[in-house]
Amino acid sequence: MSDLAYKNALTEYLEGFVSERRRGRLHEVLKERTNHMQLVLEDVYQTHNFSAVLRSADIFGIQTTNFIENRNKYKISEDVSMGSTQWLSLNRFQNHENNTKACLTDLKSQGYKIVATSLHKNSVSLEELDVSKPFALVFGTELTGITKDVEDMADEFVKLPMYGFTESFNISVCAALCMYHLSSRIRKEVPNYGLSEDEKRDIYIDWLKASIRKHDLIINEFDAKYYQKA
Repeated sequence: MSDLAYKNALTEYLEGFVSERRRGRLHEVLKERTNHMQLVLEDVYQTHNFSAVLRSADIFGIQTTNFIENRNKYKISEDVSMGSTQWLSLNRFQNHENNTKACLTDLKSQGYKIVATSLHKNSVSLEELDVSKPFALVFGTELTGITKDVEDMADEFVKLPMYGFTESFNISVCAALCMYHLSSRIRKEVPNYGLSEDEKRDIYIDWLKASIRKHDLIINEFDAKYYQKA
């Protein structure tokens, strides 16, 4: 049996444990998910900020967030994230010689443009940023922003307008504003912003699992029957 055949059979089996209404809701949300823009959080250290960014990512339909853990480790507050982590794809870069370079190199190899949030002199506004091609939006740590490695590897820089005395937004606020504006533009300007069929299939299975109590026992039962037939 092929991998695709297995996934299709598993999907059909798991759907039997989920109500029709629930399945409809999963498909409704999945239809609006996108990986045209991914997020990158570099060494963010406040749990509240981690969690708030993920909550916003789920709300705005941004499926994938990449965590760079050079000094600070990924830690989520469920009180803040409101369970959003179970609906998102999360990648952690923590065991490389240089996690920042490893993450950005991986994204570039997938065809993503690296866009760093910065007050860099060459920064463009959210309205000016070209969103026609896939891009990864990078946010730096709370105190010092992006590192030199991000600055060297970035293809473009973007900034938010500020008219007061304070020189920076809280990272979770900055991320939410960027996601709102850019995800709205993507949906208006990019014809095929949604997930691929393969991505939808895999994520739907994950979401079915998240909707079923003790899904691991159910999958073990399915595997025993499936491979016995195969």
